Order: sequence, then C-alpha cells, then structure tokens
Amino acid sequence: MDSAPNDALHPFPAMRTVRTYPLATRESLVDLKDFCATPEPFPEFARFVDSLPDIYVGKHFKELVARIVTAKTNGKPVAVALGAHVLKVGLAPLLIDLMRRGVIDHVAMNSAGAIHDFEIATVGRTSEDVAKQLPQGAFGFADETGRALAEAARRGCAPKVGDPAGFGRGLGRMLLERGAPHRGLSVTAEAVRLGLGVTVHGAIGADIVHMHPAASGADIGEASMHDFRHVCKFVHGLDGGVWINVGCAVLLPEVFLKAVSVALNLGAKLDGITTANLDMLRQYRAETNVVQRPPGRGISILGQHELMLPLLRMAVLCKLAEAGWKPVPRS
Repeated sequence: MDSAPNDALHPFPAMRTVRTYPLATRESLVDLKDFCATPEPFPEFARFVDSLPDIYVGKHFKELVARIVTAKTNGKPVAVALGAHVLKVGLAPLLIDLMRRGVIDHVAMNSAGAIHDFEIATVGRTSEDVAKQLPQGAFGFADETGRALAEAARRGCAPKVGDPAGFGRGLGRMLLERGAPHRGLSVTAEAVRLGLGVTVHGAIGADIVHMHPAASGADIGEASMHDFRHVCKFVHGLDGGVWINVGCAVLLPEVFLKAVSVALNLGAKLDGITTANLDMLRQYRAETNVVQRPPGRGISILGQHELMLPLLRMAVLCKLAEAGWKPVPRS
C-alpha cells in the first residue's frame, strides 16, 4: 500500500478502491499447451545453417551464431533482454533450455514480462483480451497478479540474509517458495534456482500492476534500481560476450545503453562485445542504443520471435557441438 499516512496526502485516493477480480476467472489468450518444444540438436541443422546465403540477413544470422559460439567457447557471458511478447508467444521453454544448458547467463525483462512470467507459473495462462476488458473497466485488475508483483518488489528491496537484492530475484524466489504449479516454466524462478542473473526493470505507470492498491512506487523504484546496478556490473564484464535484445523497443535498450556508459566510465574495455537486436519491426531506440552506439559489433535481424528464436537456438546448439563445447549442464 501507499506509505502516505492518510488520504489527504494521496493525489487520487479513489485508486485505493479500484475493483479487482480473481485471476482464475479471467479469460486468457495464451495457454501452456501452445508453448514451443525444445528438441535436441541434430547435425543436419548445422549444414542447413551453412547453406544460407552470405547476403543480408543470411550472413548476419550466421555471424550472430558464430559470435555466440565464440563467446561460449571462450568462457564469455551471453545475455538476453526480452520484451513481454517473447513470453506471450510461448518461448519460455526455449529460454529456460538455453539457461539450463549454460548458453544464457543473464536475462533482463521489463515488468510486463514479469507479469506474464508470474501468470504462466501460477495458472498456466496469460495475456488478457484488452479490447474486451478495457470497456468494462476490467483491464489489468486481476488481483493475484497485482499483489504478487507488489510482493516481488518488496522482496527485491529487502531480501533474506545471503540473497541478492533485486526485482527479478524477488519474483523468482517468491514463485519457488510458493511452489507455483508451473514454476519450471518461469524464467525468473529458473534463473534463481540455477543461480543466474535475472533482472526486472519497471517503468511506473506503464504496467497493469501499478494500478493495483498494493503497488508501492518506493518498492518498485528501489527494486528496479538494484536490478539496474546488477546490469551495470554484468555489462562491465561483457567484453567478448554477447547482449541480445529481443522484442523490447524502448525500455531495455535505454537500460543497456546507460549500463554501457557506466561500464566505460569505470574503465571497462568493451571493444569486443557483440550486440544484437532481434525484432519484428525496426525500432529507433533498439537499433540505435543496442546496435549502433555501443562499442563492438552490432547486428540487426528482423523476423517473428516464434520463428527466429527457435532457429537461433538450434543453430547455436549445433554449432557449439561442432566446436566441441561441452558445458556442465545446469540443473
């Protein structure tokens, strides 16, 4: 709840009385049964990758695969910054598979992604019908979702002794401790379980959970600030590694560029980083802040997430196998 002692200090006291409803009663557009599978890599696919033309996106796709393979064989980190749509199109199993195999070392997401992550883990469904819900004054008011994200932010500000602070870790720990029925398909829960980096970056007022009476701007801000600092630390050691922005047009590209600036200010060498933007449309902020402005090599590839990411996963795993990379699987 808002920390103000009385409604006289609240700019809009009526927000304390908004109507919420049980998440289980809401119709959702996305269901676990429609999620992607994660088949084992097979050598023939590596030959398919080699067969792509060395022109435009064919060349760029092969280069991105090669740079990820080089990073991993050299012991360098790989991060994925994902927009919420990546989870809405059923790709959580793919991300988690790459985390477990040792390919992905850090996942950053906006709080819209955290919302979908929570709902997937809790009820196995997510994504409401905005066009239907909005005229009824019901859009964004699933009670459990708002309360859970508020609790995750609180946990991110005041973790248990020995646990790192941060919004992403707060959400992941909460889902694990609650025994969420589908926690194995939660990116945040799996990241915490595996001991990987996971960050959530909130923009107050941009997400449905900020409408809930339990939301605290102080908690959201502090938890997100912890996670920004986690990203700054990660980027400081990213030389030789890869940062991939997938489907986030503004927020995460801005977070990344500021983390690059912090790293350079503190003397980090980043000439050897690879940055990539994978999206369905070419967006100014992502192209500028991820691909063009940072040091190193920037790659841009357009395509639907539900096609491009499975192709990228299979290509990377096959080429890692060709290179003789044998990671110790995370479990």
